[in-house]
Amino acid sequence: MSKSTFKYSFSLLHIDYVKLNNNWNFNNVISPYYRLYYIDDGTGTISNSSDKLILEPGYLYLIPSFTICNLNCEEYLSQYFIQFFEESPDGISLFNQNRNVMKLAATETDIVLIKKMLQNNPGRGINRSNNPKVYEKEAYYKEYQSLNNELKPHLKFENQGTLLLLISRFMNTTYFKQNTSQGTPSKILDTMSYVQLHLSENLTVAELAQRVNQNQDYFSKQFLIHTGQRPLNYIHEKKIERAQYLIATTNKSFLEIALDTGFSNLPHFSKIFKQIVSLTPGEYRLQNNQLK
Repeated sequence: MSKSTFKYSFSLLHIDYVKLNNNWNFNNVISPYYRLYYIDDGTGTISNSSDKLILEPGYLYLIPSFTICNLNCEEYLSQYFIQFFEESPDGISLFNQNRNVMKLAATETDIVLIKKMLQNNPGRGINRSNNPKVYEKEAYYKEYQSLNNELKPHLKFENQGTLLLLISRFMNTTYFKQNTSQGTPSKILDTMSYVQLHLSENLTVAELAQRVNQNQDYFSKQFLIHTGQRPLNYIHEKKIERAQYLIATTNKSFLEIALDTGFSNLPHFSKIFKQIVSLTPGEYRLQNNQLK
């Protein structure tokens, strides 16, 4: 009998209840972590180049990691927010093929879960200066890990369970395009995992095709059919996602990050980064500092 194992886990970064005004106005936000909002008063918007969602009371909103969007409040907005990281052994996100902002009506259970999680995790808001010189980014992200490690075992389980319950609500909506592995050939799935685990290397499509004993053209066509992306685009996207994480969580130079993600030089890294993120690495780091 076949046995499937749920491989995804999530760890808390921030949780808080905040009241916002027109200072909450950020464009081209792309974070290496998830954002979940519950709105209880006021209005705002989450938008991208093709769509706009109204932030309104009584609704939940989920922004998967590495989803580009604009955040805006013209007058007043109060929200509960949870920010959290995702971990999976093969590096493939649960929302790998669904980088969309999702919205659904909150239930009483959702609200109770969020408020209980906030009560269980006091002092986990973003209470920091906007000036990046005030704090070290690497130490800042290590801090959230240490806070999670210090939690009592039953609270660790409760946090994990709450995040899973809240995320599961979005997996049963029309926004979520279920990425079923049953229809994806094992060689494609294996290649996706291999890419994630070897982002520091100079990966080529020819090498990936040879690794699974397929003709390069056939491999590329199959990869496009089953993932919606050409292999080289997938490689670049995952390398840049890793670069975004390193920019957000460390003080490494852009050259160091370029080398860490398998680019041979900084100009090529910067060019691909701008193509995918629509920002230069410097603009992305500045924006990330402003969001803290």
